[in-house]
Amino acid sequence: MLKLKSLFVAAAFAAILGLFSAAAQAAMTVQPVILDLQMSGRQMGGQIRVENTGTNPLPVEIRLVEADLLPDTVKASDRLTDDLVAFPAQAIIPPGATQSFRIQYVGDPEVDRSRHYYAEVSQLPVEVPGGQSTIQVLYNFQAMINVSSIVAGDPKLTIESAEIVRPVADAPARIAFTVHNTGKNYGYISSGSLTLIQRDAGGKELFRRSLNSSDVQQMIGFGLVGPETSRKFVAPIDLENPEGTAEVLTSGRSR
Repeated sequence: MLKLKSLFVAAAFAAILGLFSAAAQAAMTVQPVILDLQMSGRQMGGQIRVENTGTNPLPVEIRLVEADLLPDTVKASDRLTDDLVAFPAQAIIPPGATQSFRIQYVGDPEVDRSRHYYAEVSQLPVEVPGGQSTIQVLYNFQAMINVSSIVAGDPKLTIESAEIVRPVADAPARIAFTVHNTGKNYGYISSGSLTLIQRDAGGKELFRRSLNSSDVQQMIGFGLVGPETSRKFVAPIDLENPEGTAEVLTSGRSR
């Protein structure tokens, strides 16, 4: 029994070592993580660069899908799109090399609102010679692609509401705020500045902090708000007092 148990532990340990070995041999980075395009003109296309930082050739493919803009997040759907094409769609990237993939919008150029997609950059499995056993760690990255309408005008972002919330039970309170875009083109909250304010029941100011564009991007993200939609954000700043009311002020560009 002891011998069998030792063999099992050794096999599990070998599998773990194989996992880390595979991860060390193949890895990639993807830039940029957000690509802004237009429906016509010179900015209909852009590039996504994939670098093979591993020690083995890296086979990858680009899968283009529609994005779902939800009230509190943006995520990739399972719906493939014909509005975009990738050149090339697949490639094998040598170790240490970088492959550029051109993403081109080929949809309707006169749509009156922006459209949103994801480019899923996936590492393809490598065929293992017969009789060999190995563990493959397959990487998958997502780059968001936003295509602005040339006829829709500018986005118009406003703070719709703000409140004090506890994102997780027993966790410190934070300020949450909802941004509404009345425009038909998308905008980013990180294109402007934010000022977070907390007041007690009597109106006395308890907390105030201003975030410039770079602060917003680093702490909250780009903060995409789609056309004619609202999206809720939570500022990752702990408040000492969970009581009172919140206010968020914004200024600057929308995109």
